[in-house]
Amino acid sequence: MVQCMKRLILFGISMIALSGCSLVKQKTPTATPTPSTVQAVQPTPVPTPEASTIPDTNIATQGGTVEKTIPKQATIKTSKGEIVVELYPTDAPNTVQNFLAKTKSGYYTNLTFHRVESWVIQGGDPVGNGTGGGKMPTELSARKFEIGSLGVARGGDINVSNDSQFFICTDDCSWLTGQYTNFGKVTKGMDVAKKMAVGDKILGITAK
Repeated sequence: MVQCMKRLILFGISMIALSGCSLVKQKTPTATPTPSTVQAVQPTPVPTPEASTIPDTNIATQGGTVEKTIPKQATIKTSKGEIVVELYPTDAPNTVQNFLAKTKSGYYTNLTFHRVESWVIQGGDPVGNGTGGGKMPTELSARKFEIGSLGVARGGDINVSNDSQFFICTDDCSWLTGQYTNFGKVTKGMDVAKKMAVGDKILGITAK
């Protein structure tokens, strides 16, 4: 009898223990929060720079560089006849401009050919002995000096030429190439040039 009572008591304790376990409140799992929608940040628009108001100074002139029309032929009137020369403004622009300015002003009228040799005649000196006239830069080129070439006289400095004295080659003068300003050539009247003598006058020079 006592044995039966012990068994009943043990059975009851076991049931109470099991009931206690089931009474433990099950913790409801916390729901994983739905991530909030992140609003994309729109980049601040970069303002487009305004067009520069500085005018373009590198605008090509329509038709290219405009060059003044200048005479390319001159007639030297002498006491022995006329000598017609073609001018080279491309090779010696400053020399040609200077020569034309002097012809227009009448600078050469009544001056003489003060030097005459077997291969050259030289004139245009206001003093008449080869010492007169001013100075200007020499304009050298690769154009060959030959019979009929029109050149500018100069002294010992190759970079400095006379601004009024000119010469005409009446024979071979190729050694002058690259040493003196070559600004023209006789196209008519070479026979007149070869007849010149010291003291013969330049009656005037015209250009067209």
